[in-house]
Amino acid sequence: MEEDQANNIIIFPFMAQGHIIPFLALALHLESKLERLPNLTITFLGTPLNVAKLRSSLPPSTALRLVNLPFRPSDHGLPPDAENTDALPYPLVVRLLHASTSLRDPFRDLLLGLVSGGRKPLCVIGDIFFGWTATVCRELGIFHAVFSGASGFGLACYYSLWVNLPHRKKPESVEFSLPDFQEGSPVHVSQLPMNILEADGTDLWSLFQAANLSAWVESNGILFNTVAEFDSVGLSYFRQKLGVEVWAVGPVLLSAKSRRSTTPSRGAGAGPDQCIAWLDTKPPKSVLYVSFGSMNTITAPHMMELATALESSGRDFIWVVRPPVGHDINAEFDAGAWLPEGFERKIAGRGLLVERWAPQAEILAHGAVAAFLTHCGWNSVLEALSNGVPLLGWPMAAEQSFNARLLEGGGVGACVEVARGRRCEVRGEELREKIEMAMGDTERGREMRSRAEEAREMIQSATRDDDDDDDDAGGQRRKRGSSARALDEFIEAAMRGREESRNGKKNENGHACIPEGPIISSAPACNGWSKELLPNPKSI
Repeated sequence: MEEDQANNIIIFPFMAQGHIIPFLALALHLESKLERLPNLTITFLGTPLNVAKLRSSLPPSTALRLVNLPFRPSDHGLPPDAENTDALPYPLVVRLLHASTSLRDPFRDLLLGLVSGGRKPLCVIGDIFFGWTATVCRELGIFHAVFSGASGFGLACYYSLWVNLPHRKKPESVEFSLPDFQEGSPVHVSQLPMNILEADGTDLWSLFQAANLSAWVESNGILFNTVAEFDSVGLSYFRQKLGVEVWAVGPVLLSAKSRRSTTPSRGAGAGPDQCIAWLDTKPPKSVLYVSFGSMNTITAPHMMELATALESSGRDFIWVVRPPVGHDINAEFDAGAWLPEGFERKIAGRGLLVERWAPQAEILAHGAVAAFLTHCGWNSVLEALSNGVPLLGWPMAAEQSFNARLLEGGGVGACVEVARGRRCEVRGEELREKIEMAMGDTERGREMRSRAEEAREMIQSATRDDDDDDDDAGGQRRKRGSSARALDEFIEAAMRGREESRNGKKNENGHACIPEGPIISSAPACNGWSKELLPNPKSI
């Protein structure tokens, strides 16, 4: 049969650059690491506008296949071009999440066509926001994995918060425990992203997550873009909570060239080549890089305080600037309105302002960079740690506060939190002191640099992908790393699942691989919610 000849891996991210980029990195990583898998094909699913943008960013040598699934944002009360969170103000993101569930039928039809044609995929890798893909795959007897671009620890806290909403049970408290994840406790109310802080179980975010997270138990396992050596606590949570396998296969990162093509520079400001040329003029380990990711910005008062801190620190810096909260994040940056008077003149020569986007991977790999002031998005964290760059954390949303916690005290130790979110009080003098602590000749700064270097070595060891007869400096035989082995284990599990599916057996998680009738989900409802509460996206 043709299905015996082919190994098709289907990859399906949510419609946001912060999800598409890690999924594209995973697809290219699988393609480069699985040459030994005969007749490997990788199919990348997306909506029309997202697929069109991706086509120009693919390496010429890739065999990656891009496939459109039909999606009309206007059918769901969204602007006609709103196929990506980048095109939406934050309040409309939850509408896009609900609207994305309309992709379920086209996705199922695509898989049915493959199965009925004798071309059953080896596996499907779905987004953390596409829990319904696990349900569809279980119904059709297709091996499924969730892929998380977040850390295990960060996602464990995020998952537990949504499932339990513990702050609703103690509304008068500023600190509370996660009932099923004591290792992540206590949680301070200031660490909660706004959508969780405001969640009451009946709002749009709660309704979406109730259906989404409860479907994860239908999956065969979770792939994490992380390293087991420093993220084992969060990984263990999901093994115990969901009873599924977990594979830490990271860091999986786009090359600098691919990253530049997926996120082109827009507007005025320093270009990519100018950034690197500027860094080439600076001494080793002398520059602070400041960026809050593609979806985040800070308030106008916070921007003023940060500018004051950077000016008074005397340190060289690159700052990726965007309009502050309340303004179009993609609009032109007005330095005269949002930065202190005369700021650009005062920092001339030692400060570089870059509008909206910079070649982050290349910047962090440059020897002149000493530290990274970041929102603690996990992709950014991995890019920094892969280069031994310590972090100053200013988490903004989602699981970022818990990433910062893992990095600061959870066994990594390469970070200091300098601020938290958009509602906290920020003072320039305190920011300056923490910048100096991290970059200067202080005990904490030396420790952070040492721990960042240890994390870099862990990453290099974890991603080592060849058995070698050579010994290391200590005379020990070097072996394939944990992330490389985990990727092999994932593929082996998928191949076993396909074979068991053909034989009508159950897989290692006890799921029937080929059900004889329609599947009715046995997944537990989150926090007592029912899947039936999920509204029709068209009615939102």
